[in-house]
Formats: sequence, structure tokens, C-alpha cells
Amino acid sequence: MKAFLLAAGHGTRLRPITDNIPKCLVPIRGTPLLSIWLQLCKQFGIDEVLINVHAHASSVREFLQQRGNGIRAELTEEKQLLGSAGTLRANGDWVAGEELFWIFYADVLCRPDLTSMLRLHLQRRPAATLGIYEVPDPSRCGIVTTDENGVIQQFVEKPAVPTSNLAFAGVMIGTPEILSRIPAVTPADIGFHILPQLTGRMIGFPIRDYLIDIGTIENYQNAQQTWPGLSVQLE
Repeated sequence: MKAFLLAAGHGTRLRPITDNIPKCLVPIRGTPLLSIWLQLCKQFGIDEVLINVHAHASSVREFLQQRGNGIRAELTEEKQLLGSAGTLRANGDWVAGEELFWIFYADVLCRPDLTSMLRLHLQRRPAATLGIYEVPDPSRCGIVTTDENGVIQQFVEKPAVPTSNLAFAGVMIGTPEILSRIPAVTPADIGFHILPQLTGRMIGFPIRDYLIDIGTIENYQNAQQTWPGLSVQLE
């Protein structure tokens, strides 16, 4: 299986930590976040990842050369930020012929049950399966509403008036259909430009285990105290 690991953001909200290192390499209890993601991929049989980078690209390249973790990692450096969907569009050939692929937001610290998520996707065969979780501040997230069967009926990025507290977790399974929905604009964003087009064609997978977006100093400091480590049981 293949996975996009989206890691090209500037990390401005984590300054001064990210003045000298990229956000994907900030340490979580001494372990770089990217190392945690690669270990998660390895645990669930994801053997190829494509990582997009922008700021401090050389640091990520050096990290992968030293600690590849047994996963084939391809690095793509964006001189101009393409946006999350723009990265998928620019690297569509990398997943050509794939029935499905994972998309992970690298600034999310989590330990979801990817085996169960994949099983649900293969049973239902939607255009995309989104990891979703409950949040206390829905106006800051991509918010979904689902029907009784888990089909996503609405997706709104950072709604002024949220209709639910279920947020996109930054963990999803994509299919070739989502690549065909990416507009020819730069930057292009998954939450703004793709997911709202796919309502009725996506399903939600509830993530109830640990998950936090470490993109702010407050959340980053919280993660240092609360991260339990990876302890996923494989089937």
C-alpha cells in the first residue's frame, strides 16, 4: 500500500520551535513526529510513502537517509506550496493504477486503527473514507455531518456556524475519483476544493483513540504530557 504524508507546511504557529526544524520533525517525547508516522505505516503494512516538503527540506532528506525505518520513502520538494490537493495532483502518477491510497496530515499525532478503517472502506467502496473525531471547537476544523449509515452528507471547512462537532481527522483513504475532482488552481486544498464535492460519496470512520493536531504551541505542549505512544494491536 501507498500513502501520501503531507508535511510541507511552514509551521508558523509553532515558532520559534520551527525556526530551525520542519514541523514534521518536532520531537514528541524525544521521538520525531515523522518517525512516529513511519512506524505507524510500517505496523499497518504501508510500505511506500511520498512526503512533500517545503521549509527545511534538507533536514527531512537527511532524516530519511539516516532512519528510513524499512519503508520506501520518496521526497518531493515544493519550491512553491501546492496545497494538500495540489500535491496529490502533481504526484498523481505515483498512485497510477492503485485501487486506493492513504492520505495522512503529518502534523496530526494519532494512533488510529487503520486495519478496521481499511476493512470498512473495502466493504463499502466509497470514493473516500475519512477518519473523523469529536472536537470542542468545530469552527476551526473541517466539519462533517453523517447519516445513520455513516455516509457523509455535508463537509464544510472551518464553518462560521457549525452543524456538527465531527471533524476530519487528517487521516483518509482516497481513490482515483478524488484525483479527478482536483481543480487546476494553486494552491488547491483537500478540505476546500475536493471533499465538499464528494458529499454522498464518502463515509466516516470514527477515531476514538488518541488524536491531536500539534500545529499550535498549546497542543504541542499538551502532546508532550499526554502522548501514550504507539500500541496498536495488529490482526
